[in-house]
Amino acid sequence: MEALKISHLNKNYGRQTILNDINMTLEPGKIYGLLGRNGAGKSTLLNLIVNRILPNSGTIKLGNDDINDNDAALTQFYLMSEVSLYPKHVTLKQMWEMADLSYGSFNFNRARRLLKEFDIQDENVKLSNLSTGLQTAAKLIVALSVNANYVFLDEPILGLDANHRDVFYQELLKAYEENVKTYVLSTHLIEEIQQLVEHIFILDNEKITVDADVDDLLAEMFVISGPAMLVEEYVKDQNVLGTRSLAGIKTAFVRGALSEEKEIPDQIQIKHPDLQQAFIYLTKK
Repeated sequence: MEALKISHLNKNYGRQTILNDINMTLEPGKIYGLLGRNGAGKSTLLNLIVNRILPNSGTIKLGNDDINDNDAALTQFYLMSEVSLYPKHVTLKQMWEMADLSYGSFNFNRARRLLKEFDIQDENVKLSNLSTGLQTAAKLIVALSVNANYVFLDEPILGLDANHRDVFYQELLKAYEENVKTYVLSTHLIEEIQQLVEHIFILDNEKITVDADVDDLLAEMFVISGPAMLVEEYVKDQNVLGTRSLAGIKTAFVRGALSEEKEIPDQIQIKHPDLQQAFIYLTKK
């Protein structure tokens, strides 16, 4: 597998800028999170990567090869999204056969096992006859069974109940361990993917504003809580991303090293945030 490198990518629709100077590298064999608020351009970026739409400028390269009109490179990418590219009345088995034809092979055994895990009874059922949640499951089965080195999952848990979301997370890890690929997850349920993703990109204000390993990012962020006056004094001169107050207790969200010279009052608590908290304050308007 070769790294996927995106350089100076720009996308406009008319006068509206969607993505501005996007630079990122996806390494082989890692699980990434692509995070952003509604309308940040996550789906646009994923569609650009798999060549469903074209950029106004910039390059996307797999190794040294530009992916634009490069069928050999594009067969290494699979995008599962809310928008279905399959014909309306296709059956699940026909979806598998189409993936097999397009990508050179398909893990039919895994797909049939996943049918049972997602409580779908028949591979000959039409996709359009399934509920929203089971349509998502059917598309996930393809994504987890297809022969592609880069698998992009755009809102992969749309309509899934808690049990089926857990099935997806467990099966993603199984598929990753059995045949190491690069997975990119874009989802709003950030707290559920924290234990899955190694590295995150945050899209905000048309740009990649965070490009970091999850552990490194959370290690440099702090949630500081206690009596308002003590917290205000302690975080003075720190990089405070935001605060909130309730009943005399103030919580400050800080990014960057804390001063080693300041004594920590007994009434103050300091901890690291989870990924959801970090995302909220890193993208707060």
